[in-house]
Amino acid sequence: MKKNIFKIATLAAGIITTFALTSCDNNDTMEIPSSEKTITFENVVAPKDFVESGSFKGTTAPIITPGQSVSIKFSAGKAQSLMFATMYGASKDWFFASQQPGIKLFDNNGNAITGDVSSQVLLWDNGTKDNVSGQPESKPIAQVPGVTASQLMKLNLAYNDVSSEFTLTITNTSAGTGHETPFSPGVWAVSNYNGSQLLNSAPFFTPNALSNPEITDIAQMGDITKMVTSLNANTKVMTGLSPALVVVYNGDKNPIYELGQLDAGKGLKEIAQMGDVNKLQNSLKALPNVKGVYIAGNAPVAPGAKVMTKFQSNPGDKIAYVTMFGFSNDWFYANEQSIDANTKGDLTSKTTLFDSGTGIDQYPGAGNHQALFGGTPQAESKVIAKVGNVFPIPAVQNVLKVTIN
Repeated sequence: MKKNIFKIATLAAGIITTFALTSCDNNDTMEIPSSEKTITFENVVAPKDFVESGSFKGTTAPIITPGQSVSIKFSAGKAQSLMFATMYGASKDWFFASQQPGIKLFDNNGNAITGDVSSQVLLWDNGTKDNVSGQPESKPIAQVPGVTASQLMKLNLAYNDVSSEFTLTITNTSAGTGHETPFSPGVWAVSNYNGSQLLNSAPFFTPNALSNPEITDIAQMGDITKMVTSLNANTKVMTGLSPALVVVYNGDKNPIYELGQLDAGKGLKEIAQMGDVNKLQNSLKALPNVKGVYIAGNAPVAPGAKVMTKFQSNPGDKIAYVTMFGFSNDWFYANEQSIDANTKGDLTSKTTLFDSGTGIDQYPGAGNHQALFGGTPQAESKVIAKVGNVFPIPAVQNVLKVTIN
């Protein structure tokens, strides 16, 4: 699978503001000398090519015979496409698929494309068997001449704007065409998008190049086993992180959020939806029990990158932090447990992924209302809660590492 350099684009306009790295000290004097430490936030995500993938087959038997239909449900944002592949069964090594990087799902204005998109399907010759004798050959993948794929296969798209979920219905319309054929079980995938480009812009195969074992098995035998294995190994939700806000405070109540309560309107929503720390930073500075507010970083934090900030604390102080799960509608990482500001070492185990309850959730990294795609979450009003298992979210330690030194 093709690897691309990961570059996170701006999540929202507010995220690129230059942030002050010094604290707001609400006390003019300190009787006890303060100590200085450094807190670091590291994005440890291992990016994969695909955000979502799967397979499909007939409803009564694995093959899809003339007149039968199957449907695929998947999520996507306006930069993403759907690639699929299935064998033209009455051939030696032909398969259906679209142009790279897949079926176009949104128009140039960012509107979802719905209805008949059959014109986007093509018929390909895998180049590994002679079309008459079936003897092995070694030719590059090329379109099959003289056959219009859209006459054999109908593709219809439906779209749910709230969930940003598409339904693609594939119908075998080859009966009576002179190229009547069953379709084999097939595979599909949506490439991960990093804010500026797809991580795999040529999924499954490369036109005008020799084939690979995964697509060859589909084209010659309708066997998707190898491709499914490959897709499973290369499919994973990933994310960027926003600059992190750190607060040093006194008392028992975390000033950033309160589990089970509605968002207080002090700026958590802006972090959770857009990665913008400004409003919460200013709100926290005004609280009497807050000793200092610090910001780590001034731009989105890509996988492999890290940000840090120094902070001042005294004996008895506590520390709390928050950063956006960037490829979401309104999720944030924060410490669930109370943390002594004089703690040193790895704090990752004290960190939890929360839903701010201010925006309707969509598949992470594949939702058109997410800031990643220039969207605005559709409003909801729910209490702050831990993110559940509706989506395949990586464990915290596979996304974020938090340490104090």
